[in-house]
Amino acid sequence: MKPANPNRTVRVLTLTLVASVVLAAAAFLSLTLRAQSQSQTKSTTSPTFYRDISPILQHHCETCHRSAGIAPMPLQTDDQAKNNAAAIAADAKSKSMPPWFAVPGIGQHFSNDPSLTPTQIATLAAWAAANAPAGNPKDAPAPIHWSESWTIPQPDLILPMTKGVAIPTDGDVDYTYEIVPTHFTDDRWIQSVEVLPSLRANVHHAVVYVRPPNSNWLRHAPIGVPFTADDLSDPEDRRGAHWTDADVLLVYAPGSSPDEFPATMAKFVPAGSDLVFQMHYTTNGHAGADTTRVGLRFAKAVPPKRVLTLQLTNDHFVIPPGAPDYRVEAHGTLPNDALLLSLFPHMHLRGKRFEYNIVHPDDPHPTGAHPNGISPNPNSVETLLRVNYHFHWQMSYKLADPLPLKAGTELQAIAWYDNSKNNPHNPDPDSAVRWGDQTYDEMMVGFFDVAIEGNIDKKKFFDRDATSNATPSSKQ
Repeated sequence: MKPANPNRTVRVLTLTLVASVVLAAAAFLSLTLRAQSQSQTKSTTSPTFYRDISPILQHHCETCHRSAGIAPMPLQTDDQAKNNAAAIAADAKSKSMPPWFAVPGIGQHFSNDPSLTPTQIATLAAWAAANAPAGNPKDAPAPIHWSESWTIPQPDLILPMTKGVAIPTDGDVDYTYEIVPTHFTDDRWIQSVEVLPSLRANVHHAVVYVRPPNSNWLRHAPIGVPFTADDLSDPEDRRGAHWTDADVLLVYAPGSSPDEFPATMAKFVPAGSDLVFQMHYTTNGHAGADTTRVGLRFAKAVPPKRVLTLQLTNDHFVIPPGAPDYRVEAHGTLPNDALLLSLFPHMHLRGKRFEYNIVHPDDPHPTGAHPNGISPNPNSVETLLRVNYHFHWQMSYKLADPLPLKAGTELQAIAWYDNSKNNPHNPDPDSAVRWGDQTYDEMMVGFFDVAIEGNIDKKKFFDRDATSNATPSSKQ
C-alpha cells in the first residue's frame, strides 16, 4: 500500500474549504438579495385605502365628509374615496383641505387643527397616482360611529325651532328670531352643544342665546314663531333685536365646530330659561324652509368652571372704495381672572385677515401709525392667533392648552379687509362699506370663550372699578 501524498491531502482540504466558502457566500448573497428585493417591493408598494387612506380620512375628513355631514360627498367607503381620489390628493397638496386658516408658527397651538402632515399628504398623492387601490378589507380600522347628523355624541336633549322659517328664492332676509322654551325645571349645565340647521346652504350664521326667566329682553316678542325686528312694536324690543348682554350658548357658522367641554367646565342654563335663536339667512335661488335644532349633552355634576362667550367688536368703521388692506381694531380688558379657551373671528365678504393679541402694560399706545385706529407697539403685543380669513369656512380655534388671563389683561382684535377689485368675493369694490347685517355689509367681531369660577354669574364677573377700560361687549 502506497503512503498517502500529504500535498494531495492539503489540496483536497483546500478545495473543499474553498467550495464551502463559495457556497456560504452564495447563500448569504441569495439571502441578501432576497431581503433587498422584499424591502424594495415593500417600499414600492402603493398605499391602499383600507390600510393607509381610511385612517387619514377618518380622523381628518369624516367630521364633514360622512353620511348626513355638511360636505357635498361622504368619504367613508372605498368606492366613495376612489371616485374622488384625484381631488383628495390635489386638495391635500394645496392644503385647501382639511380647511384650517391659522397662520403656522404664530400664536397658540390649537386642539382642533385638522391639518395633514407631509407624510400623510405624500401617502394620499401616491395612492391616487396608483389608481387608488383598495387593498385588503381586513386592514381597515374600526369605523367611527357617528350619531345621526350630530358631530357630538348623541344629545341628551334636542330642542328644535317650534316653527320652521320660510326662505325666499332671492333678495335679503332680515335677521330672524325664534324663542324656544327649554321647560327646564332645574338649573342645567351644558357639557356639549351643537347647532344643526336643516337648510345649511342658506344659513350664514346663527347665535343661540340663553334668556333666563327674569329677563326683560324681547319680553313682548312672540314665543315659538319666527319674527324680525320690524315685526316688534315695542321700541325696547326692537333695540333688543340688535343688542343684548344675554349669555351666548353657541355661535354657528359654516365650518365652525360644536362645543365640547371637559368635565370641569360647562355652560349654565337656569331653570325656566328660553333659548333665543338669532338666524342670519341668505338666499341662493332656491326657496326652502329651515328648522334649526340645538343638541345638548348635560354635565353629570355641577362643574367648578363656568364658560362664557364674550366678544371684541368694532361697529364704527368705514372701509373706503377700492381699499385692499383696510385695518380695524377693537380693544377690551378683562374685569376678573379667566381662562381663555377658544377664539372665533367673524367677518363678511371683504374679510381678509384677523388677529387676536394680548397688549402688555408697558405699551405706550402710540397714535398716528394707522389712519383708522390706534396701533400698539409691536414689541409689546403677544399674538394669540392670526387667521387668513375665509368667508365660507368661519372656524373656531380651540386652544390646546387653555391660557390663564389675569384681571386687567388687555385684549386686542385686528381685522383687515380687502375692498378692492382683486377680491373675488367683493360684491362692489366701488362702494364704501360700513357695519351691517347683510353679507354685502361688513362686521368685525372677535368672539372668544373663557372659563371662570362656577359660582360667579356673568353680572358679577363684570363688576369692576368704574375707572377701568371698556369691557368686551355682547353687541350684535
